[in-house]
Amino acid sequence: MTITDSTRQRAGAAAGPPRPPARPPTGTRRHSALSYGFVALYAALTVAFGILPALYAVYLAFTTGTGGFAGIDNFTKVAGDFRFRPAVTHVALYLAIWLVALVLLVTFLALVVHAIRVRWLSRTLRLVFYLPGAVAGASSVLLWLFVLDPTASPVSGLLHLFGFTSFVQVIAPGQLPPIFAIMAFWTGAGGWIVIMYGALNNISPEVMEAARIDGASTVRIAWHVQLPLLRKWISYMGIMSLAAGTQLFVEPQLLSQASNAVVPNDYSLNQLAYQYAFQQNDFNGAAAISLLLLVIALALSAVFVVRGGLFETD
Repeated sequence: MTITDSTRQRAGAAAGPPRPPARPPTGTRRHSALSYGFVALYAALTVAFGILPALYAVYLAFTTGTGGFAGIDNFTKVAGDFRFRPAVTHVALYLAIWLVALVLLVTFLALVVHAIRVRWLSRTLRLVFYLPGAVAGASSVLLWLFVLDPTASPVSGLLHLFGFTSFVQVIAPGQLPPIFAIMAFWTGAGGWIVIMYGALNNISPEVMEAARIDGASTVRIAWHVQLPLLRKWISYMGIMSLAAGTQLFVEPQLLSQASNAVVPNDYSLNQLAYQYAFQQNDFNGAAAISLLLLVIALALSAVFVVRGGLFETD
Protein backbone atom coordinates (compact mmCIF):
# COMPACT_ATOMS: atom_id res chain seq x y z
CA MET A 1 0.00 0.00 0.00
CA THR A 2 1.29 3.46 -0.92
CA ILE A 3 0.54 6.80 0.66
CA THR A 4 -0.75 9.36 -1.86
CA ASP A 5 0.25 12.99 -1.92
CA SER A 6 -3.18 14.06 -0.69
CA THR A 7 -2.91 11.69 2.25
CA ARG A 8 0.44 13.21 3.14
CA GLN A 9 -1.02 16.72 2.89
CA ARG A 10 -3.97 15.83 5.17
CA ALA A 11 -1.59 14.20 7.65
CA GLY A 12 0.58 17.30 7.61
CA ALA A 13 -2.41 19.58 8.10
CA ALA A 14 -3.62 17.49 11.01
CA ALA A 15 -0.24 17.62 12.63
CA GLY A 16 -0.18 21.41 12.47
CA PRO A 17 2.58 23.74 11.37
CA PRO A 18 6.17 22.51 11.73
CA ARG A 19 7.79 23.33 15.02
CA PRO A 20 10.87 25.54 14.99
CA PRO A 21 14.09 23.78 15.96
CA ALA A 22 14.83 23.83 19.64
CA ARG A 23 17.29 26.52 20.67
CA PRO A 24 20.43 25.32 22.42
CA PRO A 25 20.56 25.96 26.16
CA THR A 26 21.96 29.29 27.29
CA GLY A 27 24.99 27.63 28.88
CA THR A 28 25.85 25.87 25.62
CA ARG A 29 25.66 29.15 23.67
CA ARG A 30 27.87 30.85 26.26
CA HIS A 31 30.48 28.08 26.06
CA SER A 32 30.36 28.21 22.26
CA ALA A 33 30.97 31.97 22.27
CA LEU A 34 33.82 31.53 24.75
CA SER A 35 35.38 28.88 22.51
CA TYR A 36 35.24 31.22 19.52
CA GLY A 37 36.87 33.90 21.66
CA PHE A 38 39.80 31.65 22.55
CA VAL A 39 40.23 30.60 18.92
CA ALA A 40 40.10 34.22 17.75
CA LEU A 41 42.75 35.24 20.30
CA TYR A 42 45.00 32.37 19.26
CA ALA A 43 44.51 33.22 15.58
CA ALA A 44 45.36 36.88 16.22
CA LEU A 45 48.55 35.96 18.11
CA THR A 46 49.53 33.48 15.39
CA VAL A 47 49.14 36.15 12.73
CA ALA A 48 50.95 38.82 14.75
CA PHE A 49 53.89 36.75 16.03
CA GLY A 50 54.03 33.90 13.52
CA ILE A 51 52.74 34.61 10.03
CA LEU A 52 53.65 38.30 9.73
CA PRO A 53 57.27 37.87 10.98
CA ALA A 54 57.66 34.90 8.63
CA LEU A 55 56.43 36.96 5.69
CA TYR A 56 58.79 39.79 6.67
CA ALA A 57 61.68 37.29 6.81
CA VAL A 58 60.76 36.12 3.31
CA TYR A 59 60.83 39.74 2.13
CA LEU A 60 64.25 40.36 3.72
CA ALA A 61 65.68 37.11 2.36
CA PHE A 62 64.95 38.09 -1.24
CA THR A 63 65.92 41.76 -1.04
CA THR A 64 69.08 43.78 -0.57
CA GLY A 65 69.84 46.16 2.26
CA THR A 66 68.42 49.01 0.20
CA GLY A 67 65.18 47.17 -0.60
CA GLY A 68 66.06 46.03 -4.13
CA PHE A 69 65.34 42.52 -5.37
CA ALA A 70 68.28 40.21 -4.65
CA GLY A 71 67.02 36.89 -5.99
CA ILE A 72 68.92 34.06 -4.32
CA ASP A 73 72.04 36.13 -3.63
CA ASN A 74 71.48 36.13 0.13
CA PHE A 75 71.13 32.35 0.14
CA THR A 76 74.28 31.77 -1.89
CA LYS A 77 76.13 34.22 0.34
CA VAL A 78 75.28 32.43 3.60
CA ALA A 79 75.71 28.97 2.04
CA GLY A 80 79.20 29.98 0.90
CA ASP A 81 80.16 31.26 4.36
CA PHE A 82 82.87 29.05 5.86
CA ARG A 83 80.87 28.91 9.10
CA PHE A 84 77.66 27.62 7.49
CA ARG A 85 78.54 24.00 6.79
CA PRO A 86 79.98 23.28 10.27
CA ALA A 87 76.85 24.84 11.83
CA VAL A 88 74.62 22.60 9.71
CA THR A 89 76.67 19.55 10.71
CA HIS A 90 76.49 20.44 14.41
CA VAL A 91 72.71 20.88 14.37
CA ALA A 92 72.17 17.75 12.27
CA LEU A 93 74.23 15.57 14.61
CA TYR A 94 72.48 16.99 17.65
CA LEU A 95 69.02 16.40 16.13
CA ALA A 96 69.86 12.85 15.07
CA ILE A 97 71.05 11.86 18.56
CA TRP A 98 68.28 13.68 20.38
CA LEU A 99 65.33 12.56 18.25
CA VAL A 100 66.36 8.91 18.26
CA ALA A 101 66.91 8.95 22.02
CA LEU A 102 63.68 10.83 22.59
CA VAL A 103 61.48 8.51 20.53
CA LEU A 104 62.99 5.30 21.87
CA LEU A 105 63.50 6.16 25.53
CA VAL A 106 60.34 8.24 26.05
CA THR A 107 58.15 5.56 24.50
CA PHE A 108 59.87 2.83 26.51
CA LEU A 109 59.64 4.72 29.81
CA ALA A 110 55.98 5.61 29.19
CA LEU A 111 55.18 1.93 28.58
CA VAL A 112 57.04 0.93 31.75
CA VAL A 113 55.26 3.53 33.91
CA HIS A 114 51.89 2.56 32.41
CA ALA A 115 52.54 -1.12 33.14
CA ILE A 116 53.09 -0.42 36.86
CA ARG A 117 49.87 -1.26 38.67
CA VAL A 118 50.91 0.26 42.01
CA ARG A 119 49.23 3.66 41.79
CA TRP A 120 51.48 5.60 44.18
CA LEU A 121 54.63 4.28 42.50
CA SER A 122 53.33 5.21 39.05
CA ARG A 123 52.48 8.73 40.23
CA THR A 124 55.86 9.14 41.90
CA LEU A 125 57.74 8.09 38.78
CA ARG A 126 55.74 10.49 36.61
CA LEU A 127 56.56 13.33 39.02
CA VAL A 128 60.25 12.41 39.07
CA PHE A 129 60.40 12.33 35.28
CA TYR A 130 58.53 15.62 34.94
CA LEU A 131 60.46 17.65 37.55
CA PRO A 132 63.56 18.40 35.41
CA GLY A 133 61.29 20.16 32.92
CA ALA A 134 60.60 22.78 35.58
CA VAL A 135 64.22 23.92 35.21
CA ALA A 136 64.37 24.88 31.55
CA GLY A 137 66.12 27.31 29.24
CA ALA A 138 69.04 29.35 30.56
CA SER A 139 68.53 28.10 34.14
CA SER A 140 69.01 24.53 32.99
CA VAL A 141 72.20 25.42 31.12
CA LEU A 142 73.62 27.18 34.19
CA LEU A 143 72.91 24.05 36.21
CA TRP A 144 74.67 21.93 33.60
CA LEU A 145 77.74 24.18 33.77
CA PHE A 146 78.38 22.74 37.23
CA VAL A 147 77.50 19.20 36.18
CA LEU A 148 80.02 19.33 33.30
CA ASP A 149 82.86 20.75 35.41
CA PRO A 150 84.90 17.84 36.84
CA THR A 151 86.12 20.02 39.73
CA ALA A 152 82.59 20.81 40.97
CA SER A 153 80.31 18.21 39.41
CA PRO A 154 78.28 15.79 41.54
CA VAL A 155 79.21 13.16 38.94
CA SER A 156 82.89 14.07 38.84
CA GLY A 157 83.84 10.43 39.35
CA LEU A 158 82.07 9.50 36.12
CA LEU A 159 83.75 12.35 34.24
CA HIS A 160 87.18 11.30 35.54
CA LEU A 161 86.37 7.74 34.48
CA PHE A 162 86.04 9.01 30.89
CA GLY A 163 89.37 10.84 31.20
CA PHE A 164 88.07 14.39 31.67
CA THR A 165 89.94 16.50 34.17
CA SER A 166 88.84 20.03 33.20
CA PHE A 167 85.73 21.84 32.01
CA VAL A 168 87.40 22.75 28.71
CA GLN A 169 88.05 19.09 27.93
CA VAL A 170 84.40 18.17 28.53
CA ILE A 171 82.95 20.87 26.27
CA ALA A 172 85.31 20.38 23.33
CA PRO A 173 83.25 21.18 20.18
CA GLY A 174 83.44 17.61 18.88
CA GLN A 175 81.71 16.33 22.02
CA LEU A 176 78.92 18.89 22.13
CA PRO A 177 76.20 17.16 20.03
CA PRO A 178 75.69 14.31 22.54
CA ILE A 179 76.04 16.75 25.45
CA PHE A 180 73.34 19.02 24.03
CA ALA A 181 71.18 15.97 23.34
CA ILE A 182 71.50 14.87 26.98
CA MET A 183 70.63 18.37 28.18
CA ALA A 184 67.59 18.55 25.90
CA PHE A 185 66.45 15.07 26.93
CA TRP A 186 66.82 15.98 30.60
CA THR A 187 64.53 19.00 30.31
CA GLY A 188 62.05 17.77 27.69
CA ALA A 189 61.59 14.03 28.10
CA GLY A 190 59.52 14.17 31.30
CA GLY A 191 56.69 16.16 29.76
CA TRP A 192 56.49 13.79 26.80
CA ILE A 193 56.46 10.77 29.11
CA VAL A 194 53.39 12.22 30.85
CA ILE A 195 51.74 12.90 27.48
CA MET A 196 52.47 9.37 26.24
CA TYR A 197 51.15 7.97 29.51
CA GLY A 198 47.89 9.82 28.92
CA ALA A 199 47.73 8.47 25.37
CA LEU A 200 48.19 4.93 26.69
CA ASN A 201 45.31 5.49 29.10
CA ASN A 202 43.07 6.33 26.13
CA ILE A 203 43.54 2.89 24.57
CA SER A 204 40.31 0.96 24.89
CA PRO A 205 40.36 -1.44 27.87
CA GLU A 206 38.41 -3.92 25.74
CA VAL A 207 41.26 -4.07 23.24
CA MET A 208 43.82 -4.66 25.99
CA GLU A 209 41.64 -7.30 27.66
CA ALA A 210 41.09 -9.10 24.36
CA ALA A 211 44.85 -9.29 23.83
CA ARG A 212 45.35 -10.73 27.32
CA ILE A 213 42.60 -13.31 26.77
CA ASP A 214 44.35 -14.37 23.56
CA GLY A 215 47.41 -15.10 25.68
CA ALA A 216 49.59 -12.14 24.64
CA SER A 217 52.38 -11.25 27.04
CA THR A 218 53.08 -7.71 28.23
CA VAL A 219 55.85 -7.33 25.65
CA ARG A 220 53.67 -8.58 22.78
CA ILE A 221 50.82 -6.30 23.84
CA ALA A 222 53.21 -3.33 23.87
CA TRP A 223 54.65 -4.22 20.46
CA HIS A 224 51.50 -5.24 18.59
CA VAL A 225 48.79 -3.17 20.31
CA GLN A 226 50.11 -0.16 22.19
CA LEU A 227 52.90 0.99 19.86
CA PRO A 228 50.71 1.00 16.71
CA LEU A 229 48.08 3.01 18.58
CA LEU A 230 50.77 5.43 19.79
CA ARG A 231 52.05 6.08 16.26
CA LYS A 232 50.33 9.44 15.88
CA TRP A 233 51.52 10.63 19.29
CA ILE A 234 55.08 9.58 18.50
CA SER A 235 54.84 11.47 15.21
CA TYR A 236 53.53 14.56 17.01
CA MET A 237 56.37 14.34 19.54
CA GLY A 238 58.88 14.10 16.69
CA ILE A 239 57.47 17.18 14.93
CA MET A 240 57.43 19.35 18.04
CA SER A 241 60.89 18.22 19.14
CA LEU A 242 62.27 18.80 15.66
CA ALA A 243 60.89 22.33 15.63
CA ALA A 244 62.52 23.02 18.99
CA GLY A 245 65.79 21.29 18.11
CA THR A 246 66.45 23.30 14.96
CA GLN A 247 66.34 26.46 17.12
CA LEU A 248 69.44 25.45 19.10
CA PHE A 249 70.81 28.70 20.53
CA VAL A 250 70.72 29.15 24.31
CA GLU A 251 72.91 26.16 25.20
CA PRO A 252 75.88 26.86 22.89
CA GLN A 253 75.59 30.62 23.46
CA LEU A 254 75.91 30.30 27.25
CA LEU A 255 78.63 27.68 26.98
CA SER A 256 80.53 29.98 24.62
CA GLN A 257 80.39 32.80 27.16
CA ALA A 258 81.28 30.54 30.08
CA SER A 259 84.25 28.96 28.30
CA ASN A 260 85.77 32.15 26.85
CA ALA A 261 84.87 31.09 23.29
CA VAL A 262 86.15 27.50 23.53
CA VAL A 263 82.68 26.81 22.15
CA PRO A 264 82.45 29.10 19.10
CA ASN A 265 79.75 31.75 19.04
CA ASP A 266 78.66 30.52 15.59
CA TYR A 267 78.29 26.87 16.61
CA SER A 268 74.61 26.56 15.54
CA LEU A 269 72.61 28.03 12.66
CA ASN A 270 70.65 30.26 15.02
CA GLN A 271 73.90 31.62 16.43
CA LEU A 272 75.17 32.23 12.92
CA ALA A 273 71.97 34.11 12.07
CA TYR A 274 72.47 36.15 15.26
CA GLN A 275 76.02 36.99 14.15
CA TYR A 276 74.77 38.12 10.75
CA ALA A 277 72.03 40.30 12.22
CA PHE A 278 73.68 41.91 15.24
CA GLN A 279 77.42 41.66 14.59
CA GLN A 280 77.55 42.18 10.82
CA ASN A 281 74.35 44.25 10.57
CA ASP A 282 73.22 41.98 7.73
CA PHE A 283 69.55 41.27 8.43
CA ASN A 284 69.02 39.98 4.91
CA GLY A 285 71.57 37.21 5.41
CA ALA A 286 70.08 36.38 8.82
CA ALA A 287 66.62 36.16 7.23
CA ALA A 288 68.00 33.80 4.56
CA ILE A 289 69.35 31.47 7.26
CA SER A 290 66.05 31.55 9.14
CA LEU A 291 64.14 30.77 5.94
CA LEU A 292 66.43 27.82 5.20
CA LEU A 293 65.81 26.53 8.72
CA LEU A 294 62.06 26.88 8.20
CA VAL A 295 62.10 24.99 4.90
CA ILE A 296 64.23 22.17 6.33
CA ALA A 297 62.04 21.88 9.43
CA LEU A 298 58.86 21.81 7.33
CA ALA A 299 60.29 19.15 5.02
CA LEU A 300 61.34 16.90 7.90
CA SER A 301 58.01 17.49 9.65
CA ALA A 302 56.22 16.38 6.49
CA VAL A 303 58.08 13.07 6.75
CA PHE A 304 56.80 12.60 10.31
CA VAL A 305 53.27 13.51 9.23
CA VAL A 306 53.24 11.05 6.33
CA ARG A 307 55.00 8.19 8.12
CA GLY A 308 53.06 8.69 11.32
CA GLY A 309 49.64 9.11 9.68
CA LEU A 310 49.07 12.16 11.84
CA PHE A 311 45.95 13.33 10.01
CA GLU A 312 44.49 9.93 9.19
CA THR A 313 41.10 9.17 10.71
CA ASP A 314 40.62 5.89 12.53
